[in-house]
Amino acid sequence: MPTADDETPTRLRTTPTDEPTSPATAAVPPSETAGRTPKPARARRVRTLVVVGMVVAALNLRPAISGLGPLLEEVRLGLGMNTTVAGLVTSLPPACFAAFGGLAPRLARRWGPASVLVLGMASVLLGLLLRAVAPDTVSFLAASVLALVGIAVSNVLMPVVVKHWFPDKVGSMTGLYSMALAVGTSGSAAVAVPMTEALGGSWRLGIGAWAVLGVVGVAVWGAIRITSGSGRESPADERPGAEPEARVRVVRSPTAWALALFFGLQASAAYITMGWMAQIYRDSGVSAPTAGLLVAVTMGMGVPLAFVLPRAAARMRHQGPLVLLLGVCGLAGYAGLYFAPVGGAWLWAVVLGVSNCAFPLALTMIGMRARSHAGVVRLSAFAQSTGYLLSIPGPLLVGALNGATGGWGIPLIVMAALLVAQMATGVLAGRNRVIEDGR
Repeated sequence: MPTADDETPTRLRTTPTDEPTSPATAAVPPSETAGRTPKPARARRVRTLVVVGMVVAALNLRPAISGLGPLLEEVRLGLGMNTTVAGLVTSLPPACFAAFGGLAPRLARRWGPASVLVLGMASVLLGLLLRAVAPDTVSFLAASVLALVGIAVSNVLMPVVVKHWFPDKVGSMTGLYSMALAVGTSGSAAVAVPMTEALGGSWRLGIGAWAVLGVVGVAVWGAIRITSGSGRESPADERPGAEPEARVRVVRSPTAWALALFFGLQASAAYITMGWMAQIYRDSGVSAPTAGLLVAVTMGMGVPLAFVLPRAAARMRHQGPLVLLLGVCGLAGYAGLYFAPVGGAWLWAVVLGVSNCAFPLALTMIGMRARSHAGVVRLSAFAQSTGYLLSIPGPLLVGALNGATGGWGIPLIVMAALLVAQMATGVLAGRNRVIEDGR
């Protein structure tokens, strides 16, 4: 039975065929509990390493993307890239996330999440290094894809790691991971240019320096893989005798589809913000340095809120009110950009930053909309892969509408319409249901 201080209102429920577990073993990956009971000290050590690993992984998952944007012009000129190919570089992340995120469940079933995350961190590390020494555009794109494959797989596995090692702390652990992700996103964008200048002005050193984080990521997750005692941490709900509901077909679940749509729409809004918000400000008369600061404020709002929102969401039976609150903030920001983009620029940056925090909310709901470990693996892969696929047209559509109309009025109206759809699907996804029940 749940205790009074549990964070998630929908607790993991033990099926009649499950073996009873002690408090110490309940927090440890099943590989450690198979056939023996680990010492509490070892269980604590594994959990501590996993917390560190989550933070390090989160810091690794965005610099390859957000750290490139401020240096894209230098990269383009250095490699002789035309503007069309440069645009392709900016659209690679959601495309790769959609294409390769679905590999995570199969890999995790075969080798376990810790082992797959070692490979993911290694892929990011190798991609960053190869990209920094790429002699031409084709090599640069291939190295970028290699890094993004590691990011895609690791993206999907993070909610799985939370549910796997911290089933009763979904909110706080998702918040910690999301906050570290926000730090990596905003921090890499903010320091990319100064760091490059400090390294002698070479864009190759500027984008390659982030490989240092990859080395740390491989080391930490390698230690987790060794300490947990097995390369394949088979989840308890996939042991013989487990309830067959853990093998639910995600594509038949209305909740899974609502969550995928919500994830895709919030991702589309985030990529529109990262890709076009500075230009909207600049075209309205804001100076380039100030426009950059305004975008930094928007992205930086995710640092504190990414920790608070998941904890609040985990205590609610229905996350719909939070979805609506974030959506209203976004609509206010878009309206402000439409009617008074310069006069209220700082206010719009803040409220849009609040709206942008739908991402950690979506991650939290992934962990809460499935009862079993296997369910979270499948739901995370489905929601993120499908969602990122759906997010690809948004930034392209906004740019095309701006080019066709010569202004930002119509694009802002389209952005607001997408946000209304995000609110509707988020309310549906936030209902207190789990996919194992076929809903």
